[in-house]
Amino acid sequence: MKRQRLLGYAFIAPNLIGMSIFMLIPALFSFYLMFTDWVFASGEPPHFIGLDNFKMMVRDDLFAVSVKNTLLVLIPVPIAIILGFLIAVMLNNRVYFKKTLRAFFFAPHFTSGIAIAFVWMVLFQPAKGPINAFLQSVGIEDPPKWFASPDTAMYAVIIMMIAGGIGYNMIIYLAALQEISSEQMEAAKMDGATFGQLLRLIILPLVSPTTFFLMITGFIGSIKGFGMIYAITQGGPANSTTVFSIFAYKKAFNFYEMGYASAVSWTMFLLILGITLIQWAGQKKWVHY
Repeated sequence: MKRQRLLGYAFIAPNLIGMSIFMLIPALFSFYLMFTDWVFASGEPPHFIGLDNFKMMVRDDLFAVSVKNTLLVLIPVPIAIILGFLIAVMLNNRVYFKKTLRAFFFAPHFTSGIAIAFVWMVLFQPAKGPINAFLQSVGIEDPPKWFASPDTAMYAVIIMMIAGGIGYNMIIYLAALQEISSEQMEAAKMDGATFGQLLRLIILPLVSPTTFFLMITGFIGSIKGFGMIYAITQGGPANSTTVFSIFAYKKAFNFYEMGYASAVSWTMFLLILGITLIQWAGQKKWVHY
């Protein structure tokens, strides 16, 4: 028994060591730094300032902008979940080219996020992009500038995130739908249940744990989102797409304000924790296990 225990520890040791070095220790160091005014490039050691970083955040207009933008990028999550569910229901039935359509919708999920970001940058290109070309062809003479304009950049980000989340949600829902008993569905149909009643009274309650899982992971992923937005806009134009993660990144690696950046990062963690706890408390009323 002791030998088996030691063997188990040996198997998990690489992951534990990696997590400790690259996640746990930096997180603890960041927790300490958020109470300091450490500017990395100055060469000075960290200086304890208590809660001053959080007081600066309250007065920082750009921080307020990042909070607003972070809340805006939560909008795509429920939309992508609904669309993914509807597509999964459609593809779970008898349709032509079912496997091809599944692969088509899921393809963006296993493609590099940066590569997808550049595809969207081409699609939303103001002058010669396919989307604006289509809009002009249907009579819109002055189509949006999308990523090039502060007024429309966040709308483009939201559209991009909705499209990016549909495929993953669809695959997860398909797995859940295929676990539903066919006998249960057939019995409801024999009792005269319409498709709408099947959807509302049987399918939705049975896939509610899947919906809850997708909401939890979707909101966390959106709040942490960085790569695709930064690759296209770097938080611009005019900070119109600066979210929490980009704001913290710029403070840390553009201005070397490690203490302030750590405070922003822990604030982002608290936001994620708060939203997750709210969802966890609310799921008791609508999730059926």
